[in-house]
Order: sequence, then C-alpha cells, then structure tokens
Amino acid sequence: MFFYIAHQQTSLLRGAGLCLLALSAHDLHAQTQSETLRHMRETRTIVLAYREGLLPISGMDANRQTTGYALELCLRIAEATRLQLKLPQLKVEYLAVDGNNRFTALTERRADIECGNTTNSAQRREKYAFSQPHLFASTRMLVRADSGIRNWPDLLNRRVAVLKGGTAVPQVRRRSELRALNITLAEVNLLSEAIAMLQDGRVDAVVASDVSLLGRRAEMPRPETYIVTGEALSVEQYGLMMRKEDVDFKQIVNRELVRLFDSGEIYRIYDRWFMQPIDARHASLNLPMSPLLKQAIRFPSDKALD
Repeated sequence: MFFYIAHQQTSLLRGAGLCLLALSAHDLHAQTQSETLRHMRETRTIVLAYREGLLPISGMDANRQTTGYALELCLRIAEATRLQLKLPQLKVEYLAVDGNNRFTALTERRADIECGNTTNSAQRREKYAFSQPHLFASTRMLVRADSGIRNWPDLLNRRVAVLKGGTAVPQVRRRSELRALNITLAEVNLLSEAIAMLQDGRVDAVVASDVSLLGRRAEMPRPETYIVTGEALSVEQYGLMMRKEDVDFKQIVNRELVRLFDSGEIYRIYDRWFMQPIDARHASLNLPMSPLLKQAIRFPSDKALD
C-alpha cells in the first residue's frame, strides 16, 4: 500500500513538473512574441518605416509632410495598436529607409513596421513577416517616349537603373541572360537617383514597379515625354513588413486591414491616392484598383502568390 501511494505521489509530482515546464516554455514563447508590443508600452512609441520618393505609396508631399497610401494604412494600424495596448498617449514616429536598409531597420529594431512597397516573396518570408496584401504591381520600365524602347528586346546593349536590393535586379538579369541582351545594370538606393540618371542620359531605362514609376512620372515637369512600358516581368504582391517573431503585432495589423476591407473604407483610401491628384505637385495616376487587389479584399489572406 505504501509503495502504491508513493508511486502515485511520484507520478503526480512528475506530472506537475512537466506541466510547469510546459507553462514555462509557453511563457517564454509569449515573451518572445510580445517583445515589440512591450517595447511600445515602455517607450509609448510606434515607429513606421517608409520609403522616400515613392508617392502615392509613401514619401513627402508638396508641404514636406510624410504621407502616402501605405503610410495611411499604417497610421490606422497605429491607432488600432493604441487601442489594443490601452495607450492613448502612444505616439507615431517615422523612419526614412531605402531599398537596402529597410530590412536592417526591422532586424535592428529601429522600426516596428515597414510601410512601403516591399514584395512578399518566399525568400523574404524566411526572415520577415508580411501582412495581408495592400497592393499588387508589375515590374516594367520607364523610358523616354522618343527613345524607341517599347519592350525588353529593345534594351539590347543598353544601360538600366534598378533599385539595389529590389526584386527587379534578378528579374532583369535573368531576362538579359535568357535573351542575350547584354544589359548593364546600375544599382541605386533611391528611385529618385534612378530617375535623375534617366533624365540626364546616364541610363536608357529605369526598371521598377509600374505603380512607383507612374508615381514618379506624374510629378515630372513634362510627364508626356516619358512612358511606362514593357511586358510585365512579374506580378508583385506588396505587404506591410514586420519582424518574423512579431506574431501578436501581426495579428493587430491584419485585424485592422480586414476591418478596412470589410467596411469598404479601403476603396475610399485607394481612390484618394490612385484616382485623384495627391497635391499640386503630383497629378493623378488614374490607376483603377486591380482585379487581384479586389479579390484579396474580398477573401483576405496573407498567403503569397508564389
């Protein structure tokens, strides 16, 4: 009888110990998940990273105010985070990033979310998390209207500017190798640098997302002298980018985006940035919402096309 009771007590203690270990592991995992939100509580700040010179997606308007379609979505997310954390004094700070340091801004915890036009790709998902898609675009090129360049074979032996760290780099290299085009790539950090190179003749084309190129064309002094052309090299699914371990923050992000989708507010936000003039310096893109984005709004999912 004594042996039976002792055995039962040992089993109970072992079971309790296993439960405590399981709870400890769960608590540790929860702490890892909550680090970003805990930091927001401590600093009473959320930091939004944005790309310069990419209006209507993100950038500075004519009054030098940080603004844009992706930033407006992030501001809604900041408000949702403020309510979730019960921090009415949570303030918003902005961090300007480029094609390269947008990633390190997250890994080094200088920003909490990147509000731009970063493609949700399989390679990037190994290190980063992405929200529901907020935009779809295609990789095309901006050229002078009188250049005679209309499609990729016309870039034979030409010089092309691309954004360093962007998905256009491998895409153009692959097209050049497959078609023996001998394209010379000039990699730059900012789209404004690439546009300047096109304007003064240092490159023959700028390859990037058609949305970004149309945005830059709209603010040129004589936009009719440039065209966005070329067969689409790819379809890019843009998501708001976060640290991979920020599971709880990603839930807030996606919940707020789905709220905007379900309420129909996303259509008004999109129309304001893509179907109307942004300001006196930026003409309207007249770019209707794509069928892919309409589908993503109807059936929200953060699964990527690839």
